[in-house]
Amino acid sequence: MKQPLCNRIAWTVLALGLPIAALADLSQTTTLQTNSRLNLDTGATPSSGGDILWNGSTITLQGNAKAAVVPGISGAAGFGALNQSTLQAFSSLASSAPISSTSLTTGTILAAFTNAGNPAKVLVTANSGGSITLQFTTYGASGGGSGPSITRVTNNSSDIPAGFPNSGISQGALFKVVGSSLADDGDANLHDSQAGLPTTLNGAKITVTVGNTTVPVALYYATPTQIDGVLPANTPTGSGTLTVTHNGTVSATIQVVAAAPGITTYNNGTVVAQDTARPTDPYGGLITFTKSAVPGGTIIIWGSGFGATGDSDTVYTGTPHQTSVPYTVYIGGVQANVTYAGRSVYPGVSVFAVLIPQNVPTGCYVPVAAVTGNVVSNIGTLPIRAGGGACSDPQLGFSGDQISTLSGKDTVKTGTVVVSQTTLPGAGATPVTSNGAAAIFQQVTGASYAGGNAVSMGGCILVQTLTGGSTGTTTGLDPGTITVTGPGGAPVALSGFPGFAGVYSATLPAIPSTGGAYVFNASGGSGANAVGSFTTTVTFPNPLLSWTNQSAAANVARSQGLTFRWSGGTPGSFITLYGSSVSGTASGSYICTAPQSAGQFTVPSYVLLGLPAGTGGSSVQNSTNYSTFSASGLDFAGAVGSVLVGVNSNYN
Repeated sequence: MKQPLCNRIAWTVLALGLPIAALADLSQTTTLQTNSRLNLDTGATPSSGGDILWNGSTITLQGNAKAAVVPGISGAAGFGALNQSTLQAFSSLASSAPISSTSLTTGTILAAFTNAGNPAKVLVTANSGGSITLQFTTYGASGGGSGPSITRVTNNSSDIPAGFPNSGISQGALFKVVGSSLADDGDANLHDSQAGLPTTLNGAKITVTVGNTTVPVALYYATPTQIDGVLPANTPTGSGTLTVTHNGTVSATIQVVAAAPGITTYNNGTVVAQDTARPTDPYGGLITFTKSAVPGGTIIIWGSGFGATGDSDTVYTGTPHQTSVPYTVYIGGVQANVTYAGRSVYPGVSVFAVLIPQNVPTGCYVPVAAVTGNVVSNIGTLPIRAGGGACSDPQLGFSGDQISTLSGKDTVKTGTVVVSQTTLPGAGATPVTSNGAAAIFQQVTGASYAGGNAVSMGGCILVQTLTGGSTGTTTGLDPGTITVTGPGGAPVALSGFPGFAGVYSATLPAIPSTGGAYVFNASGGSGANAVGSFTTTVTFPNPLLSWTNQSAAANVARSQGLTFRWSGGTPGSFITLYGSSVSGTASGSYICTAPQSAGQFTVPSYVLLGLPAGTGGSSVQNSTNYSTFSASGLDFAGAVGSVLVGVNSNYN
């Protein structure tokens, strides 16, 4: 690694991925047996009290706790998209009424409000034989008390929670501790490694003990809710104890490994990477949606946890060294040539120098993954386009200019109409099909429209952590009366959800296997939040999507990959493949996209190895080509149809 390139990095905060502020939330997965309780604020399963009681067939809310099934949103992707602000929209739907097991099928999402008044999102990941497995995030549940508490310890770049195969903290890695009362308030600055990082900062210090060895941790950043430090390269590998000292002590388990790579991202999932052909551009040639990477170009990818080197854990260096850990980097599923893997100039921060393959897929969300042995990094995405400039994903309905325009506006007004058919396992794994229509018209202020769970054609991403970009403050818009008319049918009116402004839905008769057109009509609203009248059409193909090898997903060997095959679907469209697995406290998923015309797609083994060995599901979805429409009062509007088929899966 040449020193001049490193010295061009004038954006240390971006490279390290350190937040301006951090919230201490509780994320956990718990399996409840018959007559078990769960406290959503602490994650405990007490013998009395708590927020919910599971009796084997019903969830009963305890005390002042309330909950509601989230309408129209399901599965790991929907769960990841919800945040504290969107959960509050469901508060008027929540009640203390019992929720039957028939409403708690795998993929169901609950909006819950605890006895302490904290909002929580709850995903049903399994429900059979009288036991139910719930993945949940409770916002603001940091443990309380006057002494320090720890919510999680993760790689600073990947933020992969404990319990995943790739959640260890590497020797020499930058990592973070999230919790409450961890340090004094006041100095939230990122400290400079030129003079050497301190081991005590804002009244806090961290030590790590593995076996008989205890090492001090050099600190970049310390606030009451988060501390970022560098794990010394000489820390022994194995299970150890991390201790934070600040007005008392608190400890947590840490798994120290030789390498567990994390890739730093921004914009809700975009890889922090520089195009070496643009060294004088802002941030050393930062790759953005309007300045894409190019096939055949060399880029620098930032991250942490690539493995120890002989460089200092506390002091900046102008002559960093490579790690001895071997790496394979995949861009869009194509193996790239790695010319450097190791320490950057900053302690704990690592870089890859990578040559992008000429035959790489292009798009706004091309996935990037680093693999060593059976350990895969988190998977971020990059905009890639031949010739550079603004990226484009025509099949997904995105362009770099659109994304940048929406992301650059503080307030955006959007509208989306959807017709969907979903077939998922019901009681006894018997398939249950539901058909419906939805319309969402909202004004959002202070949101991030970049990233999320989008992935360009031919790629896969992993969802192993619940953090993401801001969804801002939402205000419902008024489109007036909305109806949808299917093939040979009468108009069906969509109804709104009380307390969830701007969202409308209706149950529809079965979508014909031969497809057909669904016409939406809106009369137009009134007042300051009015949307003008419009007509738009969603057209399903003949025939609809058919998943032809469902049995292949019943038992998945993670080390061998998984091939999906299908027929039918919308010509020129794409197929989305989902999978999820839960084991103990770890619950993760993947999302892949492929052209409909391909007829098959194999999820790579390195993606599946990022999931825990356990139980979950697999599904195939085809969406019609996304079509836009115009209506006064909207910045962007579109219409789409969806057919999804899912099965239960065991991941071995």
